[in-house]
Amino acid sequence: MRLYRSISPLAAGLAAAFALMAATGCATKNYVRNQTAPLITHTDQLENETAANSNQIRDTDQRAQAGIKQAQGAADAANQSAQNAQKAAGDATAQANQTVHRADSLAGVVKDLDNYKQVADVTVTFGFDKSVLTQDDRAQLDAFAAQLAQAKSYILAVTGGTDTTGPAGYNYALSQRRADAVVQYLASKYSVPAYRIYLIGIGKDQQVAPDNTRAGREKNRRVEVQLLTSVGQAAAAANGAESKL
Repeated sequence: MRLYRSISPLAAGLAAAFALMAATGCATKNYVRNQTAPLITHTDQLENETAANSNQIRDTDQRAQAGIKQAQGAADAANQSAQNAQKAAGDATAQANQTVHRADSLAGVVKDLDNYKQVADVTVTFGFDKSVLTQDDRAQLDAFAAQLAQAKSYILAVTGGTDTTGPAGYNYALSQRRADAVVQYLASKYSVPAYRIYLIGIGKDQQVAPDNTRAGREKNRRVEVQLLTSVGQAAAAANGAESKL
């Protein structure tokens, strides 16, 4: 009985120690579980959000790539159209250059020029650095061209000009574009044969007004078209008109 009583307190202490350890272990596990569970949940949320963001970025990138491809296709088509238009304009200009007579003066290219006389003329003017016909320009050319139907053995002397602003080479090319605009209008709308058209005096060297005033410069930015007919034809037409009186 004494031995049992002497051991019992020791066993009781050990049992208490084991119980405390067990309780502490359970508390630790519960603490760890309570602390890590929110972290795991938060980590899962971050992963889901990251996956969603990645999908959105991928979709946005695909749409952007599709838009870029579509825009590039439209740009390529527009560029091709512009190149085609430029080529057509170049071909038209080249054709005009090949068929229209270009000279410094009529005397060098027209045989028996003394047998021709001027019977009508028209002058159209252009804005600064412009070579496109305005509606008023076309109206003036239309009124002038009405006389061509009755004209026989005629030629058209087309003189392009510029003011003195800018380099001579640039002005020479500009005056050519202006004269070409008039020639192409008359040739296309009124079927004027190219062999009847002569481009002369192109450049800024032949001024028709003082270039030190605004009004003078406006007059020099011009294209003048002269209608010249054979003297014999003009005399015959005049005699015919007199005989009807």
